Amino acid sequence: MRRLLVSSLVVLSAVGGRAVGQQTTVPAASVPVASAISSPVAPVAAPVRVADPTAPDASGRYMLREGEDVNLQFAQDLSSKTSSEGDPVTLILADDLKVGNVVVAKAGAKAFGEVTKAEKSGMMGKAGELNLRLDYMKVGDTKIRLRGTKGKEGESGTTSAVVLTVLFGPIGLIKHGKNVEIKKGQALHAYIGDDVAVFPAS
Repeated sequence: MRRLLVSSLVVLSAVGGRAVGQQTTVPAASVPVASAISSPVAPVAAPVRVADPTAPDASGRYMLREGEDVNLQFAQDLSSKTSSEGDPVTLILADDLKVGNVVVAKAGAKAFGEVTKAEKSGMMGKAGELNLRLDYMKVGDTKIRLRGTKGKEGESGTTSAVVLTVLFGPIGLIKHGKNVEIKKGQALHAYIGDDVAVFPAS
């Protein structure tokens, strides 16, 4: 036999001008469940908004991300025969640099670096060698740091992230026993060194 639970309710009635308490019993089934037990309500998750990486920030600047490609050209002739350590190197941006569809640096912007090592060809067929370090590109009043390799400096396996060795590669027109010769307009592929916020190009 199933036990019937009851709950006690106090009923007030007016007897002789004063309230008198009477106790009565009412089957529990007659008490609305919703009034006795509050069912927990599962919270509704707010929709997740994914920020658009190509959208401008509050100041109207766009974020150039570290590791993005930069196509440069040499603005001068260079040779391992005549260059010396510390010589400045000037390059120019070959193509517009964009964030999404917005141009943040126009072709022709100047980039700067310096020679870190220059050795001319020597005896016994020794080839010339020319090492360059990229420093930055100037866009308006902003200096955008550049590097010569895809990997970030200090990452495992990357020991010379900002050094370009121009030797027996597509950059230097070199033959055995000859000097490294780079002509004005020679292409050079580089990368953005750090995240940097820049205004659209005017």
